Amino acid sequence: MVSVVIHSLPNGPNEVLVDGKPVAHLCRCGGSSKKPYCDGTHRRIGFKADEAFVEVVK
Repeated sequence: MVSVVIHSLPNGPNEVLVDGKPVAHLCRCGGSSKKPYCDGTHRRIGFKADEAFVEVVK
């Protein structure tokens, strides 16, 4: 079985984990110059958002 978790980090990007290992950090602030990937812009612009989890097991 494969476990995929999307963890929206508090005030940060969406972290994609496959079987517990991080495979990508996806921008959710909209300011990244490397979209869809996070480049850390969220820290500079003061992005604020709650933490959340989505898990899919196949």
